[in-house]
Amino acid sequence: MKISVLAAAALALGGCAAALPADPIGPDPADSAVPVATPRYVPVTSGATDYRPVEPRSWRDMNDRVAPRRTP
Repeated sequence: MKISVLAAAALALGGCAAALPADPIGPDPADSAVPVATPRYVPVTSGATDYRPVEPRSWRDMNDRVAPRRTP
């Protein structure tokens, strides 16, 4: 019983503690003298594949294309 009360009190007090400051990972974001890469324009549709419906192909040609090759 006493351990659970002590644990609850420790958790309650731990929630009131101030958070540690975050470690800086890079330069200050507010520093305008920091060199940065020039942004490039990349269209949203770059690399997109066209999936429009096409006319059906001959089933015989399709079967010949995927069939195993015959060896002489």
